[in-house]
Order: sequence, then C-alpha cells, then structure tokens
Amino acid sequence: MHNIPNLISVLRLLLVPVTMWLMISETYGWAFLTFMAAGMSDGIDGYLARRFDWRTRLGAYLDPLADKALLVSVFVTLGLLRLIPAWLAIAVVSRDALIVGAVLLSRLMDHPVHVRPLMVSKVNTVAQILFAVSVLGMAALGKPLALLVDYGSIPVALLTALSGAAYLSAWLRHMAEQPHEDGTP
Repeated sequence: MHNIPNLISVLRLLLVPVTMWLMISETYGWAFLTFMAAGMSDGIDGYLARRFDWRTRLGAYLDPLADKALLVSVFVTLGLLRLIPAWLAIAVVSRDALIVGAVLLSRLMDHPVHVRPLMVSKVNTVAQILFAVSVLGMAALGKPLALLVDYGSIPVALLTALSGAAYLSAWLRHMAEQPHEDGTP
C-alpha cells in the first residue's frame, strides 16, 4: 500500500506526453482536463504519503520529477503553440535547468546540496499552475488570450526569476562552505 503515492506519481508522468499531444492537436478541452487531473493527482499522492506515512525515498524524487516534467512540458508546448510568449517558456525552463544543473554540479564536486522547497518557490509553482490552467481553459473555451497572457505573464516571470535567484543564492552560499572530512557541510 505504501507504493500508492509512487504509482500516482508515475501516472502523472504518463499524463505528460498525453497532455502535450492533446495541446499540439489543439484539443484544448481535453488538454485542460488531463492537466487538471495531473494537478489533482499531485495533491492526492502528497496527502496519502503524509496521512498514512507512505513516504519513500523513490517518492521523494519521483513526485517533484513528475511535477517539473508536467509544468515544463506544458510551458514549452504553450510557447511553441504561441499561446504564451516564448520568453516566458524559456524563463520557466531555464530556472528549472539552473536548479538541476546546480544540484548535479554540487554532487560532481562531492559537495552535495540538499534542496528544500522555498516559500517563493511554492508561490511560483502555484502561479505557474494557475497561469497554465487559465491559458488552457481560455483556449478550450475559444476565448481571447491577449489580456490574460499580457497581465499573467508578468507576475509569473517575476516569481520565476525571484525563485531562481533565491535558489542560486542558497546554492552559492552552500558551495562556499568548506565540507568536513566526512563530506558533510
């Protein structure tokens, strides 16, 4: 039973290509529904893991991987379809690439950093999700996107930049620390 949250995360990962395909096929209503289902699955697997103490080491990696794969894929696809500005998709992807690159580099340098979600990052994720859901929903309804994109892109971009800067700052501080002989900071 303790693997149920992991199974839900795997299912969320499987929804990534489905959501992208639906978006590319311009079946925005279905894309909206699969994106919403994936978003709800994130809440469900987190609740089950905490409520029943079904946390696993695999889940600690799988859950954020599924979340990032979904958000990055949706933003890239929205950008390629020109439903959002390309610069915004690039900013979202670049922030995540920066974080992953920093974590990998710190491991390669035998000075691993333990990434914990920051409050600005949580707010950023919520803003990105709400923005993507809104764009997909408006596209599904055939409504004009200009105002939503014009006014929604700015706070998403600012939060993305602030979150990336916060992680970069924390990583730089960590990398400046001298590790002990046992490899711990």
